[in-house]
Amino acid sequence: MKFEGIYTPVITPHHDDGSIDRDGFVMMVEHLIESGVQGIINGGSTGEYYAQTMDERIEMAKLTKEVIGDRVELIIGTGAIRLPDSITMADTAASIGASAILIGSPPYSVPTERENALNALAIDRAADLPIMLYNYPGRMGINMGEEFLDRVGRSRNFCAIKESSGDINRVHLLARDYPHIQMSCGMDDQALEFFAWGARSWVCGGSNFLPKEHIALYKACAIDGDFAKGRRIMSAMLPLMRVLEQGGKFIQCIKYGCEMAGFKAGPPRPPLRALNRDDMRELEQVVQVLKRTISKIQAEA
Repeated sequence: MKFEGIYTPVITPHHDDGSIDRDGFVMMVEHLIESGVQGIINGGSTGEYYAQTMDERIEMAKLTKEVIGDRVELIIGTGAIRLPDSITMADTAASIGASAILIGSPPYSVPTERENALNALAIDRAADLPIMLYNYPGRMGINMGEEFLDRVGRSRNFCAIKESSGDINRVHLLARDYPHIQMSCGMDDQALEFFAWGARSWVCGGSNFLPKEHIALYKACAIDGDFAKGRRIMSAMLPLMRVLEQGGKFIQCIKYGCEMAGFKAGPPRPPLRALNRDDMRELEQVVQVLKRTISKIQAEA
């Protein structure tokens, strides 16, 4: 499977009482498809999978496939502390006809690279689908290092990796030593560097509410090879990326961004809380400038 374009880890809208707003979710997915993203990821951290029951996760995976059909690719997240839970999500992905699964390291347990690889291979056997790995040591506590990559590389299904370490040397390593594993940008403020090193896809939470702007950067760099234009777009996006990453309010900002765009997002589930008024105003101002600037860049072209 070739991963190319923007893959949006879709939010899970909630009612005020914290229950899932299924109608709001359907509207979000339809909006993303209409905006031109190449794929939807259900069950990612941006979708708050960690705050859902297994029944909810299975239900939302099935609902996503019902809405999408075959219009864009569907990737199902399998992240979990317990291997049986990850296998359940892998089974679900296979049964509903998902395009691929997303496999991260199990958080908190801090397995060795061998143990982590065996865990990933067990999930692989349950689904037998194309796999995008998810390397995020900041949340999982461990890196998918060379021993891990060598071990899982024995299965043809491990064909991509969302790299979210923030370490630019990892980008160099993947591009140079693991060219058979497609590199996907998972660190938004390094998108330009990822594209320069050959990445053809970008998994970006901000595309929930700014899909066209994220597509514009992808197209400029990965499709047109116009890095001069790409640098201008990236420069316009960097203030947003700083706001999203500061103070551990990533999901809250993404959900409020969706509300700003006219969609129902609702509050995050505990332990997270919605943004305060100051944070809302800051995000509003940054988004206004970003949209105006990128629109001008696009118009000049």
